Order: sequence, then structure tokens, then C-alpha cells
Amino acid sequence: MAKIQRFEDLIAWQKSRELTRKVYGMSRQGNFAKDFDLAGQIRRAAVSIISNIAEGFERRAQENFDNFYR
Repeated sequence: MAKIQRFEDLIAWQKSRELTRKVYGMSRQGNFAKDFDLAGQIRRAAVSIISNIAEGFERRAQENFDNFYR
């Protein structure tokens, strides 16, 4: 197994990016799109997953990386 050099190579990051795309798509439809506060909160939560994985990866220390996954 090759060493992961970029956070974009992590399966968790890839799946969270896919989730974020779906969240954005769903939050643009129907009644969900009309509730701006809820849609914004859900979108920010989805983006937070991607951000935490990337930030944890950049820390390079395993204990810090694990902390960002929790």
C-alpha cells in the first residue's frame, strides 16, 4: 500500500466531498431551498467534514489527525 501524499487521496475525504455535493443538490430543491437558515446550516456542516479531514491531514501528527476525525 502506497503512502498517502495528499488528503485528496483519502477515501474519507473523497466520500465526504461526494456527500457535500449531494447535500448542496438536495438543499436547492423544494421546501428545503426555502428554509435558508436550515439549508445554510446543513451545507456548512457538510463542508466542515471536508475541512476537518484536510486540516487534520496537514497536521501530520497521528494524534492530531485522529482528533480531527472525532
